[in-house]
Amino acid sequence: MKVIFMGTPDYAEAILKTLIDTNDIEVVAVYTQPDKPVGRKKVMTPPVVKTLALQNSIEVYQPTRLRDEETVKELLKIECDYIVVAAYGQILPKSILEHAPCINLHASILPQYRGASPIQQTLLNDDKQTGVTAMLMDVGLDTGDILKINTIEVDKDEMVENLFNRLTDVACGLTVDVLQNFNSYAPEPQNDSLSTHCGKITKADGEVQFKNASELYNKYRAFTPWPGIYLQSGLKLKKIKLEDKSGSNKIGIILKIEDKSIIVGCQEGSLRIFSVQAPSKKEVDIISYINGKRLNLEDYIS
Repeated sequence: MKVIFMGTPDYAEAILKTLIDTNDIEVVAVYTQPDKPVGRKKVMTPPVVKTLALQNSIEVYQPTRLRDEETVKELLKIECDYIVVAAYGQILPKSILEHAPCINLHASILPQYRGASPIQQTLLNDDKQTGVTAMLMDVGLDTGDILKINTIEVDKDEMVENLFNRLTDVACGLTVDVLQNFNSYAPEPQNDSLSTHCGKITKADGEVQFKNASELYNKYRAFTPWPGIYLQSGLKLKKIKLEDKSGSNKIGIILKIEDKSIIVGCQEGSLRIFSVQAPSKKEVDIISYINGKRLNLEDYIS
């Protein structure tokens, strides 16, 4: 079967590689976002999907706007059986949706967590289960009929990078399954009344206060390494662990000092801190930090 693939980040790259490695699938074209300047020197850098496609002699298209008339005409000339979309970053116009069945691989159990950051939202809400949904795309944002959902359990201390990698593996297998067995799946409409939306993550989302220990810890799980979590002062909490979900304490007070960590009180619960990073400084262990600041029991971390 012939497939047009659309995607941009690492998640998409893994799915594309799976398609390339599958004998009965031919990727006839790849659509991805334009190259972007990266780093202090603003070096123009291609998406990883583009690099992989070119390594496998697959034609690459990088339209700034997929909806542009010429871009649509160009795509419609490409013969294909399916269009597979994974974290592409652009909405497909109706004319492309009608060109071939468009299958999207979304990293949540739809209709929950439509939008840009479903994996982070799973951790922010401390969900015990998540998954990948294969759906037929329509003109809405993650609103299409569901073909199949594969689920996994979420560990209580799982970090976003590990969950991302596991969901990527699920998505790779699900993509091939749905393509090879497309006619055996009956699309089911989503229940829009159960839908929730999660937007793009910004640096400001990482600011925290020592109020609810569980919520702060879930932000740490969801936002490490980016944007990280930090106090209003700019002090980054680099390595932490949930110590206690309950109990009432003064916000940010040092409750206990041990050999390699300290316990800090929250309005509800407490956290164990192992390392921090002050603005424009290197990451240091928490004991070195509090010694440098001459902080002791019942002092405040801020």
